[in-house]
Amino acid sequence: MDNKAKVVSNLIWRFFERCGAQLVSFAVTVVLARILDPAEYGPIAKVAVFTSILLVFVDSGMANALIQKKDPDDLDFSSVFWFNLSFGVLLYALLFLFAPLIARMYRTPALTPILRVLGLTLVVAGVKNVQQAYVSKTLQFKRFFFATLGGTLFSAALGIAMARRGFGVWALVAQQLSNVAVNTVILWFTVDWRPKRLFSPARLKGLLSYGWKLLGAQLLDTVYLKLYPLIIGMRYTDADLAFFDRGNHLPNLVVENINYSIDSVLLPVLSDRQDQRDALREMTRRAIRTSSYVMMPLMTGLAVCAEPLVRLLLTEKWLPCVPFMQVFCLYYAFFPLHTANLNAIKAVGRSDVFLRLEVIKKVLETLVLLFTLRIGVFAMALGQLLCGVTSLLINAWPNRRLLQYSYRQQLRDVLPVLGLSAGMAAAVWPVALLGLPDVLTLLLQVPLGVTVYVLGSKLLRLDSFALILSLLQKFLRRGKEANDHG
Repeated sequence: MDNKAKVVSNLIWRFFERCGAQLVSFAVTVVLARILDPAEYGPIAKVAVFTSILLVFVDSGMANALIQKKDPDDLDFSSVFWFNLSFGVLLYALLFLFAPLIARMYRTPALTPILRVLGLTLVVAGVKNVQQAYVSKTLQFKRFFFATLGGTLFSAALGIAMARRGFGVWALVAQQLSNVAVNTVILWFTVDWRPKRLFSPARLKGLLSYGWKLLGAQLLDTVYLKLYPLIIGMRYTDADLAFFDRGNHLPNLVVENINYSIDSVLLPVLSDRQDQRDALREMTRRAIRTSSYVMMPLMTGLAVCAEPLVRLLLTEKWLPCVPFMQVFCLYYAFFPLHTANLNAIKAVGRSDVFLRLEVIKKVLETLVLLFTLRIGVFAMALGQLLCGVTSLLINAWPNRRLLQYSYRQQLRDVLPVLGLSAGMAAAVWPVALLGLPDVLTLLLQVPLGVTVYVLGSKLLRLDSFALILSLLQKFLRRGKEANDHG
């Protein structure tokens, strides 16, 4: 298989993995939201503030350092494995000890056991991260498909069963922990790499020189994002936090399907071309055009259909999350530009630039957060949207010099898709004004939106439309040929 075909095959496998996992997760979300009260999601969102931040430390940017390095060997992978595992155990011990203090801070004693159980994900992550880096570096993304689906299906069955038996918030705890654990076990037995009894402080130091800057950048980003549930949880009610979190949840599921698939495949591919700047620029442009072509209509369509969708799937009690969902849809619509620009910067080894960008963005975003938190929860969501738009300009700035990829070129690459997505939304929105039942409204909106978008793509002769069709045809043809030979 040539390099281009290998990239396409891995991208499609990654996409199928994310789609399958998120479809199951979405179905579980709907079922659990119907069984559980919104306030029961509040404790999980509070705990996630701390576990998410500590998970950044477990990785320490080392997974990306392994992927970016030209020719990592067993000594590199094993050194990082033992370091990550040891650090994960240490952080879990600290979280276990400080859990009562965190619970008192929230004035919620019940958080102590929840923190101690969900904190086990830190230890599991110490095992899983290097396995994932190995799969990404060697472009074996098919392995992720089976591991992710296995973990998602097992945790779905467990979470729903416990919710139906009245376990409340513990159903959510069991679902999250079992998902990560089963995923890791399957990956361990399907990936042909095992840690060796090898450790090199010198190799670790070399990887850390690149990885610590990514750690700093990721830590800033994670802490900033988790400031929202932290502040909302302390200043407002659990229900307010649940509506904010649930409004973010569905758009984020869609983003993980597409953007995460492209992100995970793009970095190792770009890293292999780090010395060929013209090729890097063209691959970055192609990534922006193609992922924007898929992401923008999905996000604008979801924003338009948010109210009937929430009422139909989650029931009336979740309607207050609709405005948040619409804001987050707009926020995530531009993620392909963030992802492609930042991956290009990481691929050329400029983690120092990556860190500086993150510091600049977080200073601005913190000022916006401080201004909006006194106004209300929805104002905080709007502030996050404003910062997302500003970050587009900041993230694209270095690539004017690194890749000779200007603002004007990037705007020209996404403008046709942006205009077409807006036109699709304008065509779909009036259907909601007819006062039809939610099911009928969605049955009219979705096919209408798809039709408008596909016809518009043909009229504008968008190359991304033709590319996606050709890739799917090639993938299906190879699958058919494999079955015929089998």
